[in-house]
Amino acid sequence: MAKIGKWIGGGLGFTLGGPLGALAGFFLGSVFDEADNIIHKPNSETINRVEITQGDYMFSLLVLVSAVLKADGKILRSELDYVKEFLIRSFGPDGAQQALIILKDLTKQNIPVTDVCVQIRKYVDHSSRLQLVHFLFGIANADGLVHPDELQLIRHISMTLGISEADYNSIEAMFVPKTDWAYDILEIQNQATNEEIKKSYRKMALKYHPDKVSYLGEDVQKAANEKFQKLNEAYQAICKERGIS
Repeated sequence: MAKIGKWIGGGLGFTLGGPLGALAGFFLGSVFDEADNIIHKPNSETINRVEITQGDYMFSLLVLVSAVLKADGKILRSELDYVKEFLIRSFGPDGAQQALIILKDLTKQNIPVTDVCVQIRKYVDHSSRLQLVHFLFGIANADGLVHPDELQLIRHISMTLGISEADYNSIEAMFVPKTDWAYDILEIQNQATNEEIKKSYRKMALKYHPDKVSYLGEDVQKAANEKFQKLNEAYQAICKERGIS
């Protein structure tokens, strides 16, 4: 069971149905039969009321990561090294090693991205979907450059996940250099008043607060701090530019 990874071993719910379930089957194989006390395949009646687990969330993330890795038509060793570094930074050495085992198998599969995103959108709350997009940008930018094909795919994923254009632009601005990056992150125009900027910051701080994803476990909550920190950096940059105290 240890080979499955701590997130998968921790239980799966909604991901055992639909396109995610098909992909999980390729990876887990006979484990379903060997580990019925840990992993349960929900029937069509129970899947509609199942609560998502950390296993659901992490497997969904790795499925989308595998699609992004293949977006430009090839997966380089250097890219996998960058991904490994990102995963270690986000989830620690043990979590990264387990995630890479799953990811390696997923990269061999044909990922029905749109169908997968529709399934995720149905069961995963908005804050956790925002964090998924943030993770994907982190992976794409791991080598210091987001490839146009990766950017196009992440945008498609984001829109299919039900993320608004403003929220997408906010997260993109955290990774892709833009002139008004700080304002984009705060989802506000550079002509906004100081009071409007403060109001927008308070609103975004609530939206991006790591506690929003605390139910997914310490690993995900810790990684969510990066998004929150970038929001604070953007606000501080605007305050410094305008002399806001």
